[in-house]
Amino acid sequence: MFKSLDSTLNKLYKFSGYIAAFFLILVAVFILVGISSRIFGFYIRGLAEYSGYCMAAASFFALAFTFIEGGHIRITLFLEKLSGNRKRLAEIWCLTIASFFSGYLAFYFVKMLMISYKFQERSEGADEILIWIPQTCVAIGSVIFFISVFHQFILRIIKK
Repeated sequence: MFKSLDSTLNKLYKFSGYIAAFFLILVAVFILVGISSRIFGFYIRGLAEYSGYCMAAASFFALAFTFIEGGHIRITLFLEKLSGNRKRLAEIWCLTIASFFSGYLAFYFVKMLMISYKFQERSEGADEILIWIPQTCVAIGSVIFFISVFHQFILRIIKK
């Protein structure tokens, strides 16, 4: 059962990375359309805001995939000096702290999303989009990141 869950979670992290790549492509498209619109003399309202929203979505959806692939800044310089049980305990301690802070981050992003939805807040940009729409991507990405950190924490605990 645990192997099936592990496999499913790894697929979730990879899918999250694909979503991040999609949003990066959207950033490029919005920037190119914005440049083209200036060249041809017309203005499309809100492109800068949409580009920013897509960049935030890409950043947060990429967190879990990057973490699992080892792309985040880690304390490997310190950990490589340790071996055996000391290394394992140091990794568990670090993942405990990371789980706490990523959980805190996810909790407050979800809370912020719910408040924005409840009050129907709008952006201050030219388009006045409902702000909960881009915040949804940030909240989902942060929750997936928390799951990935906690997943690694559990794997380190059960690994002997």
